[in-house]
Amino acid sequence: MMRLYKGIAQLSRALNTLAGGAIVAMMLLTCADVVLRLLRQPIPGTYEMVGFLGTVVAAFALAYTSLEKGHIAVEILVERLPHRVQTVIEAATALIGAALFWLLCWQSGLYAAELRHSGEVSVTLTMPIYPFIYGIAVGSGLLGLLLTVESLRSAIRAVKA
Repeated sequence: MMRLYKGIAQLSRALNTLAGGAIVAMMLLTCADVVLRLLRQPIPGTYEMVGFLGTVVAAFALAYTSLEKGHIAVEILVERLPHRVQTVIEAATALIGAALFWLLCWQSGLYAAELRHSGEVSVTLTMPIYPFIYGIAVGSGLLGLLLTVESLRSAIRAVKA
């Protein structure tokens, strides 16, 4: 299981790097559009591209943020409980989260396939939308996998405690 966890961590880092690149691209595109608007030559489709890049940022940073425990967690009550109970709660919440993100992965994949089949494109750039929805499915699936592994690891620790 440790090998799987390390593989997930490595893939999470790679996707997070892509998310960082997407943030830089959003910044550069927005700055260029602002400057060019002053010269009355705005970049067509900037709003769409920033939106698409935003999906890349959000979806691809999910697993790495969870790996680094960067998501908000309220532990006021849980930290007062015995260690074994805390571990059981960790396992349960990770499992619930995994189920949610597996569901999101599945539904995003279905929706992306539907958009691909229908040939739906963005309004201004006439760019296909489905690759970005598949990106959401990938990011959600990776987080679902990470949470599944973390749930199993917590459950094993709870049994051993």
